[in-house]
Amino acid sequence: MKLDPSLLEILACPCEAHAPLELDEAANELLCTVCDRAFPIRDGIPVLLLDEARHRGGTTPAPSQK
Repeated sequence: MKLDPSLLEILACPCEAHAPLELDEAANELLCTVCDRAFPIRDGIPVLLLDEARHRGGTTPAPSQK
């Protein structure tokens, strides 16, 4: 999924660090450069909710997940 580069420039992770996000086109996700979370992009819309994020490490869920 292609995101507008100007949109990607202003998006930030909702974590405490408000870090920049990087696009992973293959996985259709936005990746936080600090907290190791990956946020899905659904129907071209980034879902920047901590509850919807996953840790890129694979098995450890984000703290707000159950």
